[in-house]
Amino acid sequence: MEKHKILIVDDEPDILEFMQYNLEKEGFEVFLASSGKQAIEVAKHELPDLIILDVMMPGMDGIETCRELRNDARLRDTIIAFLTARNEDYSQIAGFESGADDYIAKPIKPRVLISRIKALLKRSGQTVSGPVTEISGLIIDRNTYTLTKEGKELTLPKKEFELLAFLATKPGKVFTRDEILNRVWGNDVVVGDRTIDVHIRRLREKVGDKVIRTIKGVGYKFEE
Repeated sequence: MEKHKILIVDDEPDILEFMQYNLEKEGFEVFLASSGKQAIEVAKHELPDLIILDVMMPGMDGIETCRELRNDARLRDTIIAFLTARNEDYSQIAGFESGADDYIAKPIKPRVLISRIKALLKRSGQTVSGPVTEISGLIIDRNTYTLTKEGKELTLPKKEFELLAFLATKPGKVFTRDEILNRVWGNDVVVGDRTIDVHIRRLREKVGDKVIRTIKGVGYKFEE
């Protein structure tokens, strides 16, 4: 079986060594970078499955590095998790808006680190490409635009259905408001800032409050 490639980016040698040792012990193929510029070069050459990216680095920080990585079409679907000791809301908001998929707070124990990485890799493999999705007790049928919950068929307005189906393509991934507007509403119509919120509220009334989670200041994600 082909090994998952993981790129670790941090300007602290001790952290790179610690993470490399524990990840290689689990069978991952690990690449290292000590700066944002080096990370971009390695990522473009190796095309890793997952990038663990420190936020606070001299020169090009993690936020800017993440934006540059996402500008490469080959890396747009690569999982990027920020590694940071900072827990301020604004830092996480900036990270998600730059294209990050998740946050890993340091210090972190090896077992917890491995568990988080395996969960992220599993999540990436759950991207839905077929017309029918079965998840969280819901059956989402893109062919008929119908939603079935606990054996009962629900008919949703078109935009509500498209919003739910889009969020369900990557369970656990945080989609920003801009991503949702572009994918669900497109550029052919101008909608107000509250449009997404209203549709989310109506969806929750039908599928339950726990299915769609709000990430304050960022957007929404589908919970399994």
